[in-house]
Amino acid sequence: MINRVILVGRITKDPEIRYSQNGTGTVSFTIACDRQYTSQNGERTADFINCVAWRQNADFMSRYIKKGYMIGVEGRIQTRSYQDQQGQTRYVTEVLVESVQNLQPRDPNQAPVQAQPGYNQQNYQGYQNQGYTNQYQQSAPRPQYQSPAQPTVEPTQDQVLDLNVADDDLPF
Repeated sequence: MINRVILVGRITKDPEIRYSQNGTGTVSFTIACDRQYTSQNGERTADFINCVAWRQNADFMSRYIKKGYMIGVEGRIQTRSYQDQQGQTRYVTEVLVESVQNLQPRDPNQAPVQAQPGYNQQNYQGYQNQGYTNQYQQSAPRPQYQSPAQPTVEPTQDQVLDLNVADDDLPF
């Protein structure tokens, strides 16, 4: 059975980390994902999807993610229920975050972010390695590979293979 979710959207408010009784950090947040279609009056609409991040992902989000940042979230859908104060059963569907990526380009006026000891540097700056060019990052041009000149050699008549393939020999 597959339960996999990948979302790209903007976070709707600054994440605030909370800690459980045993000290585990958690962040509950909502991500706004644009729909591909517009409404009848031409306005774009969005889905607001509830998500929960735990431990290092929660810590990362509380430190480096702000309202309006574009983020990528990977995880799984989880459903749960609870009793509210009036005794009614409430049902919740949310994404349990397993990975989060900051897709917001860095502000060129901001000092570089230093990762805290014990955390993987790639998790904090993973957006630099996502296969797109960061317009704020100045990088040296890559050297172009030039293969050494190879002399062209024409095969002799003895070296040419004569392949006589009939249509019946083809597997398709």
